[in-house]
Amino acid sequence: MNTTRTLIATATLLALAACQTTPGPNPDLVAARSSLDQANSNPYVGRSGAVELQSAQQAMTRAEAAWAADHDVEQTRHLAYLARKRADIALAIGTQAQSDERVQQFTAEREKVRLQARTSEADMATASAHAAEADARDAQADARNAQTDSQISREQADAARLLALKQSGRAEGLERDLADLKAQKTDRGMVVTLGDVLFDTGKSTLQPGAQRSVAQLVQVLIRHPERRVLIEGFTDSVGREEMNMRLSQRRAQTFQRELMNGGIAAERIEVRAWGEANPVADNGSAAGRQRNRRVEVLFSDAEGHLAAR
Repeated sequence: MNTTRTLIATATLLALAACQTTPGPNPDLVAARSSLDQANSNPYVGRSGAVELQSAQQAMTRAEAAWAADHDVEQTRHLAYLARKRADIALAIGTQAQSDERVQQFTAEREKVRLQARTSEADMATASAHAAEADARDAQADARNAQTDSQISREQADAARLLALKQSGRAEGLERDLADLKAQKTDRGMVVTLGDVLFDTGKSTLQPGAQRSVAQLVQVLIRHPERRVLIEGFTDSVGREEMNMRLSQRRAQTFQRELMNGGIAAERIEVRAWGEANPVADNGSAAGRQRNRRVEVLFSDAEGHLAAR
């Protein structure tokens, strides 16, 4: 009997301890879920922003899974941020679709009013006795037309501002965040060039001083979750071509691993090795060879598309 009581008491204490250590709700998940619920509640989002809404739901599912698996705070925060931002974009698209529908409704109303005005004018021509009444109707119709036109203009201006802000804000924000890394704006997009001073000669292991550049790239990618990157490795022409190809591949993969270690999802990173191809300087001089030994990080456009070389 005493043994049974001891077992029951022990089980009770373990259950109480488990309840006390159960973590509370994750605030990042709560905020992301709120944004997702708001987007789901708008019927226009389901019709016009279904792709973004699905992306938001997928990111939300991954965030909840990361939290449920091992309470990875950083990964959960990053994925929840993606879910919240994509839900916000889906909601903006739904709001735009709603505005477009209202514009169409206002246009139809305006045409209806104009038809009424023309009918009034015909009545006035055949019934001069009612001229004063027809004039009053015309004035009212003109007032309604002006009000409708004004409303349509405001809706169109709001839609244009929303689109312009979304597009210019993304591009300007990325350029500003990449300024410290001396990124160049090219036909393919924003490119960050990292020289071979980040590696020991002939090696693919990052030197300690390179971690600052890696950390900056990680922060930029976290602030711009809609962007993907292509990491391209290059060498000079010294040595065998196949050896240079393998070295450029290893260096590009080293950067890929470092970005992933910083919390960037693998599907946002592509790797391409070029070896001694595509030199930017003459391999006949030491200075030229040093410029050719490099890693380039190409950022995608706001839709996640990477331009081909």
